[in-house]
Amino acid sequence: MPTHRRRRFINGQTAWMLASVIVLVLLDAMSLELFFVLSLIGFLVITELTAPFTVTPEWRKRLKWLIAAGLLVFGVIVVRRILEILPTGVI
Repeated sequence: MPTHRRRRFINGQTAWMLASVIVLVLLDAMSLELFFVLSLIGFLVITELTAPFTVTPEWRKRLKWLIAAGLLVFGVIVVRRILEILPTGVI
């Protein structure tokens, strides 16, 4: 059974992702890359806003691996976008 703080974290992330989908659809800019980037930003913000001051629960210690994986995928997205912008023959 999730604790109150864990449930607040999950609810916050779910609300952020739902709001991101709604805004992207309303702006007619829905893409998997944009959704991922917005979800990652929300994940990082919610992780910091819900961080405890004294004791770190075990489930929060595992979030560092999700953050690392998310930043790695974000790096891949950025490199792909840069390569799309550069003219052919530069690299």
